Amino acid sequence: MFSQPLDSETIAAISTPPGSGGIGIIRISGPRALAILQLIFVPRDSSCRYKSHLLYYGRICDPIDQHIMDEVLAVFMAAPRTYTREDVVEIHCHGNFLVLQSILELILQHDVRLAEAGEFTKRAYLNGRMDLTQAEAVIDVLAAKTRKGLDLAVQQLAGALYERVDAIRRVLVEIRALVEVAIDFPDEDIEIVDYGHLADRLRTEVLAPLDILLRHADQGRIFREGVSVVIMGLPNVGKSSLLNTLLQEERALVTEIPGTTRDTIEEYVDIRGVPVRLVDTAGIRHGAEEVEEMGIRRAHEQMARADLVLFMVDLNRELSEADRELYAAVSHKPVVLVANKNDVVDGAGPNLSEFTCTGRSLVRISARTQQGIEELKHAIFTAVTGGREQWQEEACAPNVRHRQALVRARAAAELALDGVSVQQTSDLLAIDLQECLNQLDEIVGVTTTEDVLDVIFEQFCLGK
Repeated sequence: MFSQPLDSETIAAISTPPGSGGIGIIRISGPRALAILQLIFVPRDSSCRYKSHLLYYGRICDPIDQHIMDEVLAVFMAAPRTYTREDVVEIHCHGNFLVLQSILELILQHDVRLAEAGEFTKRAYLNGRMDLTQAEAVIDVLAAKTRKGLDLAVQQLAGALYERVDAIRRVLVEIRALVEVAIDFPDEDIEIVDYGHLADRLRTEVLAPLDILLRHADQGRIFREGVSVVIMGLPNVGKSSLLNTLLQEERALVTEIPGTTRDTIEEYVDIRGVPVRLVDTAGIRHGAEEVEEMGIRRAHEQMARADLVLFMVDLNRELSEADRELYAAVSHKPVVLVANKNDVVDGAGPNLSEFTCTGRSLVRISARTQQGIEELKHAIFTAVTGGREQWQEEACAPNVRHRQALVRARAAAELALDGVSVQQTSDLLAIDLQECLNQLDEIVGVTTTEDVLDVIFEQFCLGK
């Protein structure tokens, strides 16, 4: 982690979401923060001296005509004990957007510019308050869709990923230092590099931890981004009823009329901590009229992008050729077979062995009475996680950028291990070790380029 000089510009933005609320917050950061507060804020106690980290009650007034804009609470926080490690002012006003916008426009008239997306957090990173993995965790905290995803983001914000990456970095620094000594003293009679010991350290202290982080990167993607689960089947098998049951709300219309669902309906549901984007689709059938046919095309498009397909059949009717055709169309995807209307089935129902003979999961449910719904949730979780119930034993969830760097770091470590195995010259070993170290440095932000930083921080919302 490194720091840079504080930015000379003062920035400001609204830091609370759009819309009306009890309180809205405007944040100012930079060398002019206190001066701006003194210019536009009239405290009730005119003798106040703005002690750091204390709230003051007063009014925001236009310094030109003394027009009162709102009653507020204001706080000045002196550097470096702030989010950005710069002087920071926060103005807590009423949460009407017109009030917030008016005060922000007043601030921007006085040599202050509007903050770019994520610029407060970018300054926190550049000024050494957090490493890059922690800065990225702020995005995950804001975007978390489940409590499990939020827990992982908070753990990364606390430095969980940094600690694991830094532990590997320290080992690489030690190994490389030893190799550098061998480069500097090539004519020494004693053997400086113990290749056997070096190989053991690379396997157990570099490659093994990298493998764990790479496994957790796949887990992190699922908890961070979620998975797409598409419900498909013929008309009237109960797709919309299942959606409503899983959501515990009447999100989709349910009737006995075939073709009620004309378009895809999408909603998120939390299944054991995994954000699942459920997609209810139009029933697939031949001879549909034009609007319904458009919905059917969209259903096929969603199926092509899905991580998992819930293929529904009706236990009260025998399998038809249309069922078989549709199943053949989705059989290349991960599939859970859902047999609906188990509460009113007459006898054993249709023979589904032709669909389950390939090892597909079969869950018998009643979307109407919620029979079998917990078993279905378990089947969904198992299908999208590979059956690993105890995920995230270690509290970190590398993202896509981290994963790419980890893959490159592992490749460099493998080359170093191969070199050690054949007792390669120390200067060549040093190159592979340094490449591995460079990739880990990029994860935590020691060597990250400005272009990469721009891509990371532009994902933030304004005011964070």
